[in-house]
Amino acid sequence: MRIEVTPADVAASRFALSPLGETVWALRLHAGQRSFDGLGPWVARTRPGYERLRREVPAVGALLALLRRGGYNADFIQPPPDGTARDFAGELAAVRATPLAQARAELARNLTGLRATPPAYAQQIYASADMVNLLADAIEAAWTTLVQPDWPRLRAILERDLVHRAGRLLAYGWGAAVANLDPRLHWIPGGEVGVIEIADRDPQTYSLAGKGLLFVPTVFGAQITYVEPPWPFAIVYRASGVAELLGPPDPARPEDALDRLVGRSRAAVLRALALPATTSQLTAQLGLSLGGVGDHLAVLRDAGLVSRIRVGRSVRYRRTPLGDALAAD
Repeated sequence: MRIEVTPADVAASRFALSPLGETVWALRLHAGQRSFDGLGPWVARTRPGYERLRREVPAVGALLALLRRGGYNADFIQPPPDGTARDFAGELAAVRATPLAQARAELARNLTGLRATPPAYAQQIYASADMVNLLADAIEAAWTTLVQPDWPRLRAILERDLVHRAGRLLAYGWGAAVANLDPRLHWIPGGEVGVIEIADRDPQTYSLAGKGLLFVPTVFGAQITYVEPPWPFAIVYRASGVAELLGPPDPARPEDALDRLVGRSRAAVLRALALPATTSQLTAQLGLSLGGVGDHLAVLRDAGLVSRIRVGRSVRYRRTPLGDALAAD
């Protein structure tokens, strides 16, 4: 797939978060459809809730039976955010408002080519006149059980990545904005028209034509691209700095060299600074106390591992080249 962009598309591009999207990705992670380093402790902690959902909410299984890699997934289940500041309730309302005829058409396309036939109970849900609401109920139950308790921490790292990526787009252009989004994505510079090339099964070329691109960072998900109407052109990409996310350092994880050198909590703070962050963002992300994070940052700064810069009314910390070297895998 090739997406043609111009300098005019920079001003029209937007950045958004999708709590509903994170919820669907979280289900896929638990179902073994996705696997990412750094999220094992979260999966273990939330596993009992996921297993309870599978027992008590049959539509969760029906939802998971639809989701697949490398093929079409019904858009109404996980639509990209529209660029406005919608919360989970707003996104879920948009799902529930999907016309039944549209949902059935997307579902038929989704079911075509599935490797495994969905179980009988799932097919009954798909055939139901209340199918859209039943699947929306499953997403809502997953949000309440799996994602909502951790949403402040999730939002902290997503917003941090969003601010970083938006700054690179405005300051340096498309090449800097899409750099390191995903190994399958490459930037091809041009004169007035540059190309974002994505290694997938779609051989077509799309032009933003001044409409801009919607960037959506994700913690639990992976790179996906929206290019079909009525959705905006959008790229979902994995946010940076997911390591050590969603809680203090896991005491069951074997210590590595960095842990032994500076201590587990201090190492977690250093690893979390894959992108610049404020003290409050690190506190929300790591589940440590505000005073503890402040103390760790002071020591790391004295050691030359982090530096700080004032941006407006906030102070952001970032790793120095030495800090990057120590935090590298």
